[in-house]
Amino acid sequence: MRRETSIRSIEDHDEPWDFIVVGGGATGLGCGIEAASRGYKTLLLEMHDFAKATSSRSTKLIHGGVRYLQQGNISLVLEALKERGLLQKNAPHLVRNLAFVVPNYDWWEGPFYGIGMKVYDMLAGRQGFGRSKHLNREKTLEHLPTIEPKGLRGGVIYYDGQFDDARLAVNMAQTFSEQGGTAVNYMKVTDLRKNNRQVVNGVIAECQETGQTHELDARVVINATGIFTDTLRKMDDPDAATTLRPSQGTHIVLDRSFLPGDSAIMIPRTDDGRVLFAIPWHDRVVVGTTDEEVSGPELEPVPMQSELDFLVEHAGRYLSKNPTPDDVLSVFAGIRPLVTDPSSPSAGDTSAISRDHVLHISNNGLVTISGGKWTTYRKMAEDTIDQAATLANLEDRPSVTKDLHIHGWHEHAGQFGALAQYGSDAPAVRELIRERPELGQPLDDRLPIRGAQVIWAVRHEMARTVEDVLSRRTRSLLLDAQATIDVAQRVAELMAEEMDEGESWQDQQLEDFTKVAQGYLMR
Repeated sequence: MRRETSIRSIEDHDEPWDFIVVGGGATGLGCGIEAASRGYKTLLLEMHDFAKATSSRSTKLIHGGVRYLQQGNISLVLEALKERGLLQKNAPHLVRNLAFVVPNYDWWEGPFYGIGMKVYDMLAGRQGFGRSKHLNREKTLEHLPTIEPKGLRGGVIYYDGQFDDARLAVNMAQTFSEQGGTAVNYMKVTDLRKNNRQVVNGVIAECQETGQTHELDARVVINATGIFTDTLRKMDDPDAATTLRPSQGTHIVLDRSFLPGDSAIMIPRTDDGRVLFAIPWHDRVVVGTTDEEVSGPELEPVPMQSELDFLVEHAGRYLSKNPTPDDVLSVFAGIRPLVTDPSSPSAGDTSAISRDHVLHISNNGLVTISGGKWTTYRKMAEDTIDQAATLANLEDRPSVTKDLHIHGWHEHAGQFGALAQYGSDAPAVRELIRERPELGQPLDDRLPIRGAQVIWAVRHEMARTVEDVLSRRTRSLLLDAQATIDVAQRVAELMAEEMDEGESWQDQQLEDFTKVAQGYLMR
C-alpha cells in the first residue's frame, strides 16, 4: 500500500466512482472495506492520516459496554457484543481477551455488580469471552496486587476485549486496498460537487503535500468524517443543523509497576458518576477516561488540567502505589462524535448521550454516517453501504465482512513476540532485520520501536511523517512522550533515507512533531 500508487489510480480513473468515502477513521475505513469487498469501485479520502483523530485515542477496548447496560440500552449492548466476537475472529493479532475486575469496597457492590455481569454474560451468549464470577478478597488481590487493600471486600471478574486502535485502522486501510479500493491520506475534501439538479455527485480534493487539486466524480459521496461530520454537511447545505455534541475523553499513561499482572480494573461509578478504567496495554497502564463537553472538533485536542487532576487523584484512590504528575509518561485526549437532537443541542449531560450510530441522507443525496463506536464500526458500515447502494441504484450485493479477515490476520501472532501486532506481516519485518541487523536494535531503551518498523511503515503502511510513525504506526507517543521526542531525529533520518528526502525535510518534520508531542507531556 503506497500513496504514490493511489494517486496514480485517481489520475487514471476516467469514470465516476461508485462511492467516494470521506474520512479515514474507523467508520470511513469500515465503509470502504464494506463497499470494496462487495465489488463496488470505491475511493477513500482522508485529510490527514488514517485514524489521526478520535480513532487513535480510544480507551483501547472492544466491548459491549457495561455502562450502556446500566443505562438500559440493551440493543446497543447486544449489537456490540456480537461485533466484538466477529472482530476477535477477524483480527486476532490485534484483539485479545482481557480480564476486568470490579473491586468491591461496600457490602452491596458484590451482589449488585455480580448480577449485572451475569446479565452481560447472558447477552453475549456463545460469543462470550469468559464467564464472570465473584472473587473473595484474597483472589481479588491475586488479580490486582496493587489495588488499594484498605476496606477491600472482594471483587467481580468479567471478560471483555482489548485492541490497538490505530494499528487496526492501518490494517483496515490495507484490507481496503486488497479488496480493490483506493485509499489516499493527506487528501483534503475542500468542497462537494453537484449536478444541475443540485444532487451531490463528487468532491473537490486538495493534496496536502503538493497543493494539487482533484475534481472527482461519484455516484454517491459518503460523509464518514467523525467529529468533522457537520463541516461536510454544511458544505452540502450551509443551513444544515448541528448534529454533533463533542465530548472529550482524556487518559494518562503510567509505568507497568502501578498495575502488574494481566487484569484490568473497572470502577463502574466514581463520585461524579464516571466509569474509570486502569488497563494494562503495551507494557504500560492506561487510566481513563473523562467525559467533558468541548466547543468543537480539534485534530489535536489538549487535555484540560481538571481532567488530568481527576485521573491522577482517582488512580491514587484505587491503587496502593499513588502516582504523582511526575509518574505520568504520556497523556492523550480524544473527542467523541456524539450525535444529539439538533432541536435541543444543550439538553443533558454528554455522558448520557447514546453511543448509537445515526445514518442520514440529505435532500441533495449526501450520505452521512455518524456516532457509534469502534466496536460497532462493521455494522455501521454495512448499514451505510446498504442504503448508499440503493440510493445510487447499484446492483444489490450482500455483505461479506462478517467473515472477512483483516490484513495481518494470524491465529498465533503471539509467537512473534515484540512484533505480534504485525500478525502475518511479522516474518517480513524480521526479514528486514535479517538483511540489515542494525534495524533490529531498539531506537531507545524506553520505547518498543526498532528501525525496521520505521522502514516498514514507509514502504507498506503509507506513513508520510514522523508523527505517523511515532503516534500511529507504532504507539510510541502514547507510551512515553519525552522518549518519543528524544528519538524523533533518528526516525526522521531513517524516513528521509527511505523517501529520498533531504535535511530541510528532516528539520521540518522534527519541528512539526515536537510541537505535537509537547501536548502529550504531563503539565
